[in-house]
Amino acid sequence: MNLFNYFKNFSEEKIKPAFGAIEILKYIGPGLLVTVGFIDPGNWASNIAAGSIYGYKLLWMVTLSTIMLIILQHNVAHLGISTGLCLSEAASKYFKPWVSRSILASAVLAAVSTALAEILGASIALNMLFKIPIKAAALITMFFVAFMLFSNSYQKLEKIIIGFVSLIGISFLFELSLVKVNWGEAVTGWLVPTFPPDSMPIIMSVLGAVVMPHNIFLHSEVIQSRQWNLENEELIEKQLKYELFDTLFSMIVGWAINSAMILVAACAFFHAKISVNDLAQAESMLRPLLGGSAALAFAAALLFSGLASSVTAAMAGGTIFAGIFNEPYDINDKHTRTGIAITLILSTAIIFFISDPFYGLILSQMILSIQLPWTIFTQIFLTSSEKVMGKHVNTRSENAMLWIIGIIVTILNIMLLISYLN
Repeated sequence: MNLFNYFKNFSEEKIKPAFGAIEILKYIGPGLLVTVGFIDPGNWASNIAAGSIYGYKLLWMVTLSTIMLIILQHNVAHLGISTGLCLSEAASKYFKPWVSRSILASAVLAAVSTALAEILGASIALNMLFKIPIKAAALITMFFVAFMLFSNSYQKLEKIIIGFVSLIGISFLFELSLVKVNWGEAVTGWLVPTFPPDSMPIIMSVLGAVVMPHNIFLHSEVIQSRQWNLENEELIEKQLKYELFDTLFSMIVGWAINSAMILVAACAFFHAKISVNDLAQAESMLRPLLGGSAALAFAAALLFSGLASSVTAAMAGGTIFAGIFNEPYDINDKHTRTGIAITLILSTAIIFFISDPFYGLILSQMILSIQLPWTIFTQIFLTSSEKVMGKHVNTRSENAMLWIIGIIVTILNIMLLISYLN
């Protein structure tokens, strides 16, 4: 369905009682599962750096990234609902083996890079709260995530993660209540793009932290948890509408939480002329500036974020790896389990060789932004193919939006490369 016509059609069409307001709540979940992936510790590092160094000036990147994300996630969920295939399966089915395996291998590495940031973030939080050494905390996090994935059904995981997202949101509402935001400057920051000197690495890390390759693969898989009926076209159309509602609602929640991170950092650090280059530093600096309760809320929210996003990153790794073998995500299948194991073990092992955790978080987000164009153009090729999508193929306007996003991401990557060469 054309994104621009969604609200018009939705308001004009009379929906049957079976798809009423209460029924909509049954479709909320897959989007929030994706949302936790872009309010992860990598985002914390990028957003706190953005807010502490540039104040409100990079809020526009959260807005732009979220708009991109809504379009991409809706489109890839559309693929899952219409075909019954996740992005990884579709790539394996419709691309030549050497092409699909090259793309999916890079996507697995992106999932590993994501999991690195998530596990590292949870480890930093455990260190803040309980003084557990980072490397030991990383092992604890890895085993906790493995236990969650191998012992819980998807439905249970979804509820747990929605609870985590709620706690993160509450924590940042509390943080915002402690600072004085200049809302005029904030609105300008959200709407007016600016490129302060030496800001490209942070801009790219914000992009990589919001629009994430593993989330695109994951959404096309988890959207099928609602057991779409591919034989009933009327039902598919209605489900596509509710999927878009779920995506819009969830991405706006993510936009608000990401914005809150930058706002808190801008108010607490930028105006005090404190450049934050470490999450532990941020927690320790919040204590004298805003009080012990603010520091505790910060650390607790970081822990919830790290644990929840580690689960979704590992799920994405399992989804992508299983797709290489033309299989869907199934926790009882050896390929899914192998993909999860590769993601968790390799990302945790890398942590043992990182001397600067904060730099590791920033670097992981930049790696994601570099892989992202490959995932986006794979998605565009598949969803614009009538052979793949049938009557649900992208419209011209949808293709135009997707190509614009792909081009913007590519240009930003070139700008990043130039900034390093200079």
